[in-house]
Order: sequence, then structure tokens, then C-alpha cells
Amino acid sequence: MTFSPIVPFGGYGGYLFLDRTRDRQQDLMEATPSIDRNLRAFEARIADVKTAADLVGDRQLLQVALGAFGLDDDLNNKYFVQKILESDTSDKTSMASRFADRRYKALADAFGFGAAAGPRTGEPGFADRILARYTDRQFEIAAGDVDADMRLALGFGRDLAEIAAGPESQRAKWFTVMSMPPLRSVMETALGLPASFGQIDVDRQVEEFQSRAEATFGTADLAELSKPAMVEEVVRTFLLRSELAQVSAASLNSATAALALLQG
Repeated sequence: MTFSPIVPFGGYGGYLFLDRTRDRQQDLMEATPSIDRNLRAFEARIADVKTAADLVGDRQLLQVALGAFGLDDDLNNKYFVQKILESDTSDKTSMASRFADRRYKALADAFGFGAAAGPRTGEPGFADRILARYTDRQFEIAAGDVDADMRLALGFGRDLAEIAAGPESQRAKWFTVMSMPPLRSVMETALGLPASFGQIDVDRQVEEFQSRAEATFGTADLAELSKPAMVEEVVRTFLLRSELAQVSAASLNSATAALALLQG
């Protein structure tokens, strides 16, 4: 991708600037040749795709499909992706349904190749829905190339809301948050959890996530945490804590270097 968004400074201030200017900057990204080619190809050809094998066999369309769900890294895992796409997500034992990472189930649900009603690729508005997801995530990737925290912050509210809207129990939803690296990273940092936290028993982890969320934000209910005002608070806390950690690390490195010079 040749597009690079303008992020004049880091931290929460940079996030606010990026959030305010996102629509204009994203329009510029969509006009870049590589993105524009993908958008046009998907819009023109997706209605003719009737099977998972058809989609996997068209690398350009597959790139858009996977990118729409944040699964860009699976582009070369064609056999695996085809099995995911062929899954009947109404069957809890199907391949897509068994993954803790719900992005795979969302991908299979969206295209419907394994559903009894058949593929959704020819439905009115299908291409527009997928392309909107794709461009959102490509912009977040571009922002992440400038500042990794920006990618996490920009996608947090959307991804959390999708989990919160599910029928699973609160505990199961927290396990899903834990299984998705971007969401987990934001939550761990915002809640002040240490890097070693992931080494403890998973049942202890989910209990700690919930108790810390209750103490920090006044609720552990993901439906509440996914509301816009609360998302803003979580993101602000995440970015401030992340920035503080970076400053502390830089100060420690400077102090270590100075001590080494004195000892030398």
C-alpha cells in the first residue's frame, strides 16, 4: 500500500486528529491505484462467485474478502480458508464455529457458502457491505504502519461491538476478547495488566479481566463497554497508558546508557 495517513503526533491527541479526519483521509486511500483496483474488481465479479472454491481461486477477490474481516495474513492459506468458507455456521461443530477467534465465523456467515440458503454473494448490497468493511480495515492497517497503537484504537469499538451483540454468555464473550490479539492488547493495556498475564490459567485470566474492568470502568458488561462513550474512555486510557509505558522505557534506556558511560 502506498497510502500513508497523516498522524501529526502520537498518543490520544494523534488518535483524535485521525478520528476527526478519517473520512477525508480514507477517501484519499480509496483513490490509490492498488485499493481502487481491488474495489472495482470485487464490485464487478463477486456476484458471479457461487462457491468457496471460486472465491479462493480468485486471489484479488480473496484479498478483499479476507481483508474485510482482518484476516489478511491468511491469503496464502487457501485450503484452510476454503474449509472455513464452506462451514455451516449453524452447526457448532463446523470448522468456523470451533475457532475462538470469531472473525472466521463472521467471514463464513457473511458469504454463506455453507449455509442451507446458499451463498449471499448475489444479494443486493452484498458487495457494498464487504467493501465498506475492507476499506475501513485497510485504513486501519495504513494508520498502524505509522503508529501501531492507532490501528488498535481505530478498530477497537467496532470489533468489541460485534462481540457484545452475540448471543453468548458474558464469560464466553470475554474469552472471545481474549482470543483476538488486537482487542486483548487494548484491554490488557487499558486495565494495567502486565505482559506476563497471559501465562496464568485462562479461567483466572477471564476473572481478572472482568474484575479489572469493573474496577477501572465501572462495568464488566461488554454491551456497556461497547457503547460509544465507554469505547472512547477505554481507548483514551489505552493510549495514555501505552504512551506512559513508552516514555518510561525510553527513560530507563537513557538511564542505563548513562550508567554504562559512568562505569566505563
